[in-house]
Amino acid sequence: MRRNWVLGLAAAGLACAGGGTTSSPATSPAAADAPATEAAPAADYLVGVASESGDIVTWLAPRGDGLAVHHVVPVGVMPADIDGPHNVAAAPDQRSYYVTIAHGTPYGTLWRFDAATDTVLGRAPVELFPTTIALTPDGELAFVANSDFHGDRPRVNPVSVVHTPTMTKITDVAACDMPHGVKSNNAGTRVYVSCMHSDEILEMDVSTLGIARRAKVGAGHAPAAHAGHGAPVPPVPGAAAPEPQAAGAASAKACSPTFVSVSPDDRRLYVACNGSDRLLVLDAATLAVEREIPTGKGAYNVEPSPDGRWVVVTNKKDQSISLVDARSLTEAARVPTSKKIVHGIAFSPDGRRAYISAESIGADPGAVDVLDLATRRVIGSIAVPAQPTGITIRRLGPRQP
Repeated sequence: MRRNWVLGLAAAGLACAGGGTTSSPATSPAAADAPATEAAPAADYLVGVASESGDIVTWLAPRGDGLAVHHVVPVGVMPADIDGPHNVAAAPDQRSYYVTIAHGTPYGTLWRFDAATDTVLGRAPVELFPTTIALTPDGELAFVANSDFHGDRPRVNPVSVVHTPTMTKITDVAACDMPHGVKSNNAGTRVYVSCMHSDEILEMDVSTLGIARRAKVGAGHAPAAHAGHGAPVPPVPGAAAPEPQAAGAASAKACSPTFVSVSPDDRRLYVACNGSDRLLVLDAATLAVEREIPTGKGAYNVEPSPDGRWVVVTNKKDQSISLVDARSLTEAARVPTSKKIVHGIAFSPDGRRAYISAESIGADPGAVDVLDLATRRVIGSIAVPAQPTGITIRRLGPRQP
């Protein structure tokens, strides 16, 4: 019953145009549940997006300048409540994908799905309200930010570390006040965490699972090292002692960093400041701020293109995308989007397009927009129901060994 209801909701929402260029044909709930109705992909990848208020992951296939529904996967276990999938991430070998489930009794979970069959391969308990997922390049570890949006503040929230082959939680690393974004570098040696309420970026050492450095990126909040009734962040057993706070030109106002990303060469960090409408560029070697770049209002998510040429920032309060030139470190274009509350970013494997998720507002569905990086405009869009948030790319074709 739950599966039919969820897929019926998805079919109804996805049949609507989302900003007007390309949408999927209308389908009935029964048709949505039948594999024969799946859209054959026109490219060697699919775009996956998690819908937080609908307990689904929708897989979309590229179609010309737009997208079409490939298939919809129900997630979650609570029949009378929303489970709240927040983020979706494809494994480096493309054999599986991961979804954070935010709600539980009381804690959230990280789920692993088989990419070929969409069956559940395992679930790992994490902590309160898990949001984003960082997978190491070898796929062995998943770092999950537990944001815990509710309750009294300040507090120290953990980042959970999961061994993915067995889906076993290794540890919870005491991190900061509201860790939200988490990203591994391409060498697999460091994981970076953006802390919204403590206004800092953390660098985690993958070899020790400890916090190596902290860098303030705004002056609007108390340091996380003294959050929680004045007590310092407790050390992680066996972890290296934290290095001193890195120096940098932190902004005079609150950054409230929502996401952090890493350049393809691991030399720079890109930080979206939701509170100050800025993109910060940090030197990864020193964690010092190199440049502050104005964006649209409410900078939220940030990702560099695969070739490192562009940096895309979603402006959650501005209905726009900031396209930043990574060489000149200037905003090259501010592109309007089809929906107001812009959220996540994923790039096509060839780096020519960016796929942008946008959240729903009431009965009005969200969307995934298609941004052409050459023309700097949105060339396609498809409606996606029930609060689409996290977004990822999954490659098709022969599986990796």
